[in-house]
Amino acid sequence: MKVQEVTRAQAVRRATMASVVGTTIEWYDFFLYGTAAALVFPQLFFPGQNAFAGVLAAFATQFVGFVARPVGAAIFGHYGDRIGRKTTLMATLFLMAFGTVLIGLLPTYESIGIAAPILLVTLRIIQGIGVGGEWGGSVLLSMEWGHVERRGLSASWPQMGVPIGLVLSTGIVRITSGLTGTEGFVAYGWRIPFLLSILLVGVGLFVRLRVIESPEFEAVRKADKVVKAPLIEVFRRQPKEVLLTALVRTSEQAPFYLFITFVLTYTSRQLKLNSNSILDYTLIAAALGLISIPLFGRLSDRFGRRKVYGTGIVLTAIYAFPYFGLLNTRDGLLVAIAIVLSLMLHDIQYGPQAALIAESFDADIRYTGAGMGYQLASIVAGGPAPLIAAALLSATGTSTAISIYILACCLISMLALIMLPKRSAAPAPEAENVTGVV
Repeated sequence: MKVQEVTRAQAVRRATMASVVGTTIEWYDFFLYGTAAALVFPQLFFPGQNAFAGVLAAFATQFVGFVARPVGAAIFGHYGDRIGRKTTLMATLFLMAFGTVLIGLLPTYESIGIAAPILLVTLRIIQGIGVGGEWGGSVLLSMEWGHVERRGLSASWPQMGVPIGLVLSTGIVRITSGLTGTEGFVAYGWRIPFLLSILLVGVGLFVRLRVIESPEFEAVRKADKVVKAPLIEVFRRQPKEVLLTALVRTSEQAPFYLFITFVLTYTSRQLKLNSNSILDYTLIAAALGLISIPLFGRLSDRFGRRKVYGTGIVLTAIYAFPYFGLLNTRDGLLVAIAIVLSLMLHDIQYGPQAALIAESFDADIRYTGAGMGYQLASIVAGGPAPLIAAALLSATGTSTAISIYILACCLISMLALIMLPKRSAAPAPEAENVTGVV
C-alpha cells in the first residue's frame, strides 16, 4: 500500500471502472446459476419423475441465494459504513468467486445423493451473501465520486455490471453448449463457465486495488461521524426508506428474473423452442443494455429520478400481456422482439434506480441503508418470481396468471414510489487533486 496523489478525474475513472468490473464479475456468477437452474440443475441435482417438480426445486435453491442477499447487505454494509467502501468490496469479490468455483466442482446427485443438493444450497447462500454486500459499495463508490449534477449517470455505471455479466454468462453458456453438444453439456460442459469465474477475479482485484476511498465516506470519517452500529441506526432513523426502496423495486426485479431466467424454462418446456435461440436473443437484449442503462440514468439527471422510474413502471405494466403473446406465437422474429423489448423496458427503471435508492439515505449509513433496501427486494420480488411463475404455469397451463402477477408487481412499485420521501443527499466538496491509499 502507498499514498498517492491523483487528479479528481483519475479518481473518478478508477472508481467507475472498479465498480463496473466488480459488479460484472458478481453478476456473471449470479446469472450463471440462474441459467444452469433453468437448463440442467433439475436433472443433475433434483432428479424425479415430475419434470416441473425438478424445475421448482432448482428455482427454490435460486431463491435461497436471494434470501441470503439482505444478510450480505447487513454484514458488509456494517463494514462499508465503518471502515470504508474499498476494503469491503475486496471481501465481497472473494466470497462470490469462492461460491461459484466450488459449484463448478460439485458432484451431482448421481454421485453423492442428497448431499449434492444440500451442498448446492450452501454454496448458493455464499453467492447470495457476496452479491448482497457488493451492490451497495459499488454504487456508492461510483456515485459519491461523481459530479452532483450527474449522479444518476454515475450511479448507473455499476448497474452496467448486470448486462455485461448477463452477456458474459449467457455467451459462455451458449458457446460451451454449442461445443459440447446437449449430452456433453449436461455431463460436464455446464461446469466450465463456473470454473472460468476464477479468471475474472484476477482482473477485478487488480482494478479495485487502485481505487481511492469515496470522498463522502472520508468526509464522514474526518468529521468523526462514523456510526458504531449502522444497521441499528438505519432502522432507527430511516425505516420507512428501507421498506419503500425495497418495494419500489418490485416492478423491476420480479419481471427481470422472469425475462432472463423463467423464459428459458417457459420457451423450452412449454413452447418447445430451442433454448440456444433464446440464449442468443437474451445476449442481444443484454448488449443493448450497455446503451440503455446509462442513457436512462442520465435522463433521470435531467428530468428527475421519479419521472423516469415511474415511466418504466407504467410501460412494464402495459407490456405484461403482449410479452407472453409474442412468445406464444413461437415465431422466431416475434420471440426475439419480445425478449429484447422486455429488457429495454426494464432498463428504464434500472438506469435511475441506484441513484434513487442511494440518495434516500444519509451518508454515514448509506452503505447499509441502500444495500438493505435494495436487497430486501430479493425476498419479496426477484427471488420468488421464477418460482411463482413456474407454479402458476403448472397450475393453470397458461401464461395469463403470470401476466397478472407482473401487473400486481407494477402496482406495488408505483405506490411505493409515490410514498418514498423526496430528498437528495448532499455531496462532499469537490477538489481538483485527491490523496489516498492505493
